[in-house]
Amino acid sequence: MAKKDYYETLGVSKNATDDEIKKAYRTLAKKYHPDINHDPDAPEKFKEVQEAYDCLSDSTKRSNYDKYGTADPGASGFSGFGGGFSDFGGFSEGFSDLGDIFASFFGGGRGASAKQGPMKGQDIQKRMAVSLKDAIFGKKTKITIPVYETCSKCNGTGAASTSDIIKCSRCNGNGTVIMETQTLFGRTQTRTTCPDCKGTGKQIKNKCTTCHGDGRVKLDKEVTVDIPVGIDSGQQIRFTGYGGKGINGGPNGDLYIQFILKDDPRYTREKDDLYCEEKINFMEAALGITKDIETPYGPEKVTIAEGTQTGTVIRVRGKGVPNVRSKVKGDLYIKLTVETPRGLTNEQKNLLRQIYGAKEDNSTSFFRRKK
Repeated sequence: MAKKDYYETLGVSKNATDDEIKKAYRTLAKKYHPDINHDPDAPEKFKEVQEAYDCLSDSTKRSNYDKYGTADPGASGFSGFGGGFSDFGGFSEGFSDLGDIFASFFGGGRGASAKQGPMKGQDIQKRMAVSLKDAIFGKKTKITIPVYETCSKCNGTGAASTSDIIKCSRCNGNGTVIMETQTLFGRTQTRTTCPDCKGTGKQIKNKCTTCHGDGRVKLDKEVTVDIPVGIDSGQQIRFTGYGGKGINGGPNGDLYIQFILKDDPRYTREKDDLYCEEKINFMEAALGITKDIETPYGPEKVTIAEGTQTGTVIRVRGKGVPNVRSKVKGDLYIKLTVETPRGLTNEQKNLLRQIYGAKEDNSTSFFRRKK
């Protein structure tokens, strides 16, 4: 299986800055988000983009990836030394990793812990597409998500009654068992978690009819998501206890809602600043004018200078997006496009010819009279 090139996935160079990586991620996340792109392969591409960003946006993971080709070199054992023990030929045969070698000598190793105690459930991440308007002003919205809660009938025991909870017959309540294996060094013993009771040391004779022995039930619960003012693509909020089900009575995992900003028909966002285009007519560009131009906060009076040309950019302070932390608003940049009049009558054309044949002061006076 070919190694994934996260830089290639995001379309950036290996020397890309954090801002370049974030910008590339935002562009691709918008492009492939399943709520926006309905192509069959969009979800998989979105997942690849998210995986690449998760690695390259973290300085430690990125450093590991650049050195070892993986964000977590420890997960591949001794892969950084030319493939672990594979270079030693038959010596490594029969061992899945270094932990098994120690287990053959000392009767321990991986999986040889005592009882498997309570463990937190898996964290879950969901994505929510938000409009630019909601990102600027914030919004409260309700969503329904599945949640694991303690079974009210058995109080989380999983048993029909307390008398139905007995000591595990296989491990005698210890939660661990001794397993014998044959290795190159002979038969060895390894202590491991009991497969029958999963380390709890208990078994249930008659299971609860509501949760079927699980101790928890899955319920659909409505929660309110508070979209923060100024939120941007890739940022997220956490809901404690709304993730995967805990193990052996452990707490549930957490739910992370990650926000993806939708494209807006008028504005383009760059950090906390907004950019848009505005068309003005020939007269407004030639003579200058103060006119109302639409902003996210409503009409704003903007002064257009006399003789304005296409491509001129006007900056309106404080009409951008509030910073998600400081709440200080960015600016709005308006790029002006001068529209050339079409369908002029012969009389209008003759007037224009007269204007451009006259002196500059007379032409200005003429325009003002006509206005």
